[in-house]
Amino acid sequence: MNTTATDPRPAYAAVSAWMQSLLANITEEQLALPTPCDEFDVRALAQHVNAVGLRAVALAESATVEGQPFLADAHDAATYGATRERALAAWDVAPLEREVTVPWGVVPGFAALGMYVSETLVHGWDLAVATGQPFEAPDGALAERALAVAKVALPAEIRGMDDVPFGPVVEPRDGAGPTERLANWNGRSSSGWVAEATDPAR
Repeated sequence: MNTTATDPRPAYAAVSAWMQSLLANITEEQLALPTPCDEFDVRALAQHVNAVGLRAVALAESATVEGQPFLADAHDAATYGATRERALAAWDVAPLEREVTVPWGVVPGFAALGMYVSETLVHGWDLAVATGQPFEAPDGALAERALAVAKVALPAEIRGMDDVPFGPVVEPRDGAGPTERLANWNGRSSSGWVAEATDPAR
């Protein structure tokens, strides 16, 4: 097994388990609902999340996401879960320091998987608020760490550039938890999705 000071595999295992549980609770009637990710309804976002899982597998197995779909054919929790297990097994033996090719460049494997941790958290928030589920990840510390990394990797100053697919940073509402604040940093507005008095633990 790999050892490194920066090991995102436990975080990926945790956030992808949360994502699988969110997908499992989506009903057929909710698939056409809008999400905070403007270009996606619930079905399309669930397909994209499945595609992100396939990319995590591809990075571990072949060090590139070239040829991987942006939207997977499947949107269900069972398919996501099978892909998740494959990704975890592949990353258990893949060298974390190996350079891999992702849409934003060539980076060490641990950095790429760390970005997928953040993406999974943000899309988990998207799906949760769109379908009325608890929207804070079970382990808030993971979202706090992802937010700290995002503030360095995705500074507010670069928003609006042609090659930066993130909207302006949104000021968090009072009482926002770490997952919501991470979504806000990625350009998601809580307005219309999260009531001021919402208790994410309920």
